[in-house]
Amino acid sequence: MLKKRLDVPLKIKSVNDAGEFEGYGSVFGVKDSYSDIVIKGAFSKSLSEWEEKERLPALLWQHKISEPIGIYTEMKEDENGLYVKGRLLIDDDPLAKRAHAHMKVGSLGGLSIGYVLNDYEYDSEKDAFILKDIDLWEVSLVTFPANDEARISDVKNALEQGETPRPSEMERTLRDVGLSRSQAKAFMAKGYGALSPRDAETEQALNSLKSLSNVFAGE
Repeated sequence: MLKKRLDVPLKIKSVNDAGEFEGYGSVFGVKDSYSDIVIKGAFSKSLSEWEEKERLPALLWQHKISEPIGIYTEMKEDENGLYVKGRLLIDDDPLAKRAHAHMKVGSLGGLSIGYVLNDYEYDSEKDAFILKDIDLWEVSLVTFPANDEARISDVKNALEQGETPRPSEMERTLRDVGLSRSQAKAFMAKGYGALSPRDAETEQALNSLKSLSNVFAGE
């Protein structure tokens, strides 16, 4: 299955001089800027499977599997969201020490979860995608949560693997590169011709589509 990313603000409750930290990797019931809402129970199945393995998802730097910077010592769902507790290997890994320094001063921008989405549904009343079952692979510390890059990468990888991206993923990717909600919906319904009028907004949209085409082409 295709691995995806869920980028969230870094909500640190505490971080000490030994490199131990705790906080929330995801908060339930909050609609983000990409119309995703994680509900309570979304991580429960995955966390149970990790518990059976007597392991927890990896603690990585910027999603790089070659750069683990510590370990998670606790991960659970509570009433607020996905609670995480971890320890950075600041005495043995210079990169972990660097990450620790940024966490302490607040210059580290977020957590980004590597996952496979097993189940979701669209709620028309909330105009949001309800994420119901998330299979956690890793939770990374990231400088800037890179929603745009991650979603474009998801669609590109699906196409490269001969899979068809879900319409919801394609529509949100179009919005990520600059199209308005109405333009993205028009493009999905009618194709490129829906953007033919030459006003300033549409000119920007066409430039965005050109940029997206270059990304898919690997330019």
